[in-house]
Amino acid sequence: MSALHHYILPAGNVQIAFSGGRTSAYMLHQILEANGDLPDRCEVTFQNTGREMPQTLDFVAEVGRRWGVEITWLEYRPDKPFFEIVGRQGASMEGEPFEALIKKRNYLPNQQTRFCTIELKIRTAKRFLMSLGWKHWTNCVGIRADEPHRLNKPKPRERWTVWTPLADADVGKQDVAAFWKRQPFDLQLPNVRGNCWLGNCDGCFLKSEANVAAFTRDYPERAEWWERMETLIPPTKGDACTFSKRYSRAEMREYMERQGDWALSTEGALCQADDGECTG
Repeated sequence: MSALHHYILPAGNVQIAFSGGRTSAYMLHQILEANGDLPDRCEVTFQNTGREMPQTLDFVAEVGRRWGVEITWLEYRPDKPFFEIVGRQGASMEGEPFEALIKKRNYLPNQQTRFCTIELKIRTAKRFLMSLGWKHWTNCVGIRADEPHRLNKPKPRERWTVWTPLADADVGKQDVAAFWKRQPFDLQLPNVRGNCWLGNCDGCFLKSEANVAAFTRDYPERAEWWERMETLIPPTKGDACTFSKRYSRAEMREYMERQGDWALSTEGALCQADDGECTG
């Protein structure tokens, strides 16, 4: 396990971006261990899209309670100031912030146009921090050393610089898994070979086709929201009326109703690639 000096807070204002998953929670724990109580110049933020699993929301609340750290829960709003501070009791659970954004844009995000992440998470946090009077800050994100595709990207032309202490400390998913095995609580979502496939937005289009299929089969009441969003956008919008160029959510549901377990157990029946890498 890595030394704590990698987690000493840099100078100036610092945002710790807590996604609600095991990795970013581990990062927060290490920062607390290295620094003690966080100074006023540090904000821990969790941006709720309304499509996180209830277990994620419970986990965020438990982290704050058990570790004695204040976590600011934020949600996108379509009108000024474009964000609202909520909490576990007031958190949206039916996709309300996400749906409001879709209705405002009148088209759907997809692998090529990921405005949902930008608006629901990045800009929502930015607007909150600027409301505090912050002009520049360090954004601490939970990117591990075994995620090289997420590292070494161009510096954002924004008000913040990115800090990746987990990568600096050479932390991989095995370190995160070992940490949570030792803890008296955990995120109550399955960890499959280091991947929490139900983390973040439950039916996210960046998850593999196989994961979306499993989600559609196992959580039909939650998958219905994604299918309903596709009915909000007229077919004249072309690619902007579905979350994927490969299939609509109605087509995925109908496919799983016909194929069921066979599709999930047969190699090659469904694309396994994440991050929208599936090709026709």
